[in-house]
Amino acid sequence: MYTDGACSGNPGPGGWGCILMYGAHKKELSGGEAQTTNNRMELTGVISGLRALKEPCTVDLYSDSKYVIDALEKGWAKGWRARGWVKSDKKPALNPDLWSALLELCEYHTVRLHWVKGHAENPYNNRCDELAVMESRKFK
Repeated sequence: MYTDGACSGNPGPGGWGCILMYGAHKKELSGGEAQTTNNRMELTGVISGLRALKEPCTVDLYSDSKYVIDALEKGWAKGWRARGWVKSDKKPALNPDLWSALLELCEYHTVRLHWVKGHAENPYNNRCDELAVMESRKFK
């Protein structure tokens, strides 16, 4: 699964893109919101992709979002949840609604995390970016 989010202005109109692949099968998903942030779109792309799976799966998640990958891989999001959506610096964690949904999905599925460099040579990441930008432009 590849995902990406985009936002024109932050906050502003945003979009997300996701590509699900299994064997020879490939499915593209995308959506957007009129007033959002880049991080919310990054999270929404991952959530939407995982929600599209009909049964528990082992998923290789590829994202160029350090926000998403680091918060999952380093356990930050679980810590925020355990502290009532408060970060270690005592400030409120942003996007608790989306993090809560994503953590539940990560408990249902086995998710292996892979960070990829954005806007580089990865055709799937680039396609997700195209989908996200296309969706964000619908709200301009």
